[in-house]
Amino acid sequence: MINEFNFKLQSSKNLARAGLITTPHGVIETPIFMPVGTAGSVKSLDSADIAKLDAQIILANTYHLYLRPGMEVIKQAGGVHQFMRWSGPMLTDSGGFQVFSLGRQKSLKGSSSLVKISDEGVEFSSHLDGSRHFFTPEKSIQIQHEIGADIIMSFDECSPNDVSQEYLQTSLDRTHAWAERGLKYHQQHKGLSFYAKKQALFGIIQGGDRQDLRVLSAKFLTNLPFAGFAVGGGSIGFKMDKTVEIMSWIEQFLPKDKPRYAMGLGRDPSDSITAVLSGFDMFDCVGPTRLARNGSLYSGRVKLGLTLPEFISPFPNGRLAIGNAQFTKDQGVISQNCQCYVCQSGYSRSYLHHLYHAKELSYYRLASIHNLHFMLSLVKELRAWIMQ
Repeated sequence: MINEFNFKLQSSKNLARAGLITTPHGVIETPIFMPVGTAGSVKSLDSADIAKLDAQIILANTYHLYLRPGMEVIKQAGGVHQFMRWSGPMLTDSGGFQVFSLGRQKSLKGSSSLVKISDEGVEFSSHLDGSRHFFTPEKSIQIQHEIGADIIMSFDECSPNDVSQEYLQTSLDRTHAWAERGLKYHQQHKGLSFYAKKQALFGIIQGGDRQDLRVLSAKFLTNLPFAGFAVGGGSIGFKMDKTVEIMSWIEQFLPKDKPRYAMGLGRDPSDSITAVLSGFDMFDCVGPTRLARNGSLYSGRVKLGLTLPEFISPFPNGRLAIGNAQFTKDQGVISQNCQCYVCQSGYSRSYLHHLYHAKELSYYRLASIHNLHFMLSLVKELRAWIMQ
């Protein structure tokens, strides 16, 4: 097992970057799309499926694992890798986004709330049973130490974009203070745990859709000894034009020798291309598997040449709706030239159409395998293009 976290930039084309991230559980080739295993499982797939897809890193979520199965179970299992039988690199979110989104953040109009925010931390109600919990920056890092992922995230306030300018400034100040507190806790306690001493902590740049606050956040956090930097907030990944704009504001302030992570990005193939061309090294999204379960399957190809890469597809957003009647008797595979297990095995659109409408469990597995393979293959093509 490797002891040190490291990032090496290998090549670049304009803002697009290719590199290597070394972690205790293996090396990650960037740019990389990271499948999301929120509760210690990528939905409908097991760890062997994920390994066969050559997913170099997957995510789990602090909030969900903390509530269920709980830290005692994770610790007894020997950490999340042993618990879910996954031998590759892992990243855990801090739980901040889920605390606010699932706990129903307090309305600015002063209505009652299940979430109470203070400078100390966040009190929230479990979405499972209504029990009350309190997360501080230190508590989030402590939980992530116990989970044992290779990359862990700073606890931040993911404030909505529709808040007042005054609140946005207050929120950013709070996020920066929490970043310092979480980093201090990590440095003081990482030597006390077998897992923690090998973990890399990333800071999260916030600031909403304001250029001055994004630049302020980038400058503040990059002056702290984080191992990498994420860009979070409501617009990231959700509004791609705004994502590109935000990255253009801060890219010059980000260290060249540390990874750059776009949080919650990668719903559509074109989104991943845009992220890479904007300078991101890592990105994750529940989109590929969620879309698969709901009948949207990727189909198309990346066009590479003298111009910038672009995604070409006969379907809107690069996705065919397998439930549509036009696929009832379609004996073709999901996407021509796709090398995934589903397409290479000859599973037809007609058969998947049938499974989808019959709600057969095998549909969810096959569809998820295809969509994840498609996205992972896409970033491999982009990496090869950058390395040329």
